[in-house]
Amino acid sequence: MRSSYSYFDHDADIGIIGCGETAEAAFVAAAEAMFAIMTDITTVSDVIRIQVGFEESDLELALVTWLNNLLTEARMEGLIFSRFALQRNETNWRGEARGEPWRAEMERGVEVKGATLTMLSVKQVEAGWEARCVVDV
Repeated sequence: MRSSYSYFDHDADIGIIGCGETAEAAFVAAAEAMFAIMTDITTVSDVIRIQVGFEESDLELALVTWLNNLLTEARMEGLIFSRFALQRNETNWRGEARGEPWRAEMERGVEVKGATLTMLSVKQVEAGWEARCVVDV
């Protein structure tokens, strides 16, 4: 299974779904889905790399933590991310995001304020793993 992302309808916000062969790959795809709401991530260069680490034993809470940590880093540094990597050793998560500072010529989509617990789900499915939640826009 190749990692991929998609969206689902939610009243005022946007539901994101990340799919991958592992939970970590699904989390990476969910991050791509979230940042793709904000801009066309295929146009974002990967000139800056930041690292993100956290401890979490619950897979669902780990998804929200991962996404919100990425948003926090992006906001603090004025960055937009397009490439992600994530590894887990039991409850210890270590990841990275690559991107660049926002440029004036970048098309801005919808601002994502945060990942929420709404419709939160991380589960193994027939084709691999699926990670989903609603992001507040």
